[in-house]
Amino acid sequence: MANIKSAKKRIKVIDKKTARNIRVRNHVKDAEKAFLAAVEAGNVEEAEKAFKHAEKKLMQAAAKGTYHKNTVSRKVGRFERKLNAIK
Repeated sequence: MANIKSAKKRIKVIDKKTARNIRVRNHVKDAEKAFLAAVEAGNVEEAEKAFKHAEKKLMQAAAKGTYHKNTVSRKVGRFERKLNAIK
């Protein structure tokens, strides 16, 4: 356990950031699952809506620094290929 006041503050800050990152990752995972479920079902309209939502959540996560921008770009590209394949 930290004894110095600034170190104690850093622990609090890290806990808050960790909680935010977990929350953002969970939102992204939910959006990804919804998109993949729509693709599996072959529902093009639902897949397009889910793709837009997933892309938005991924871009927000990259902006917050939860995911690296290249990781997000790669995931979006893969999702886009899956969407185009069912069209």
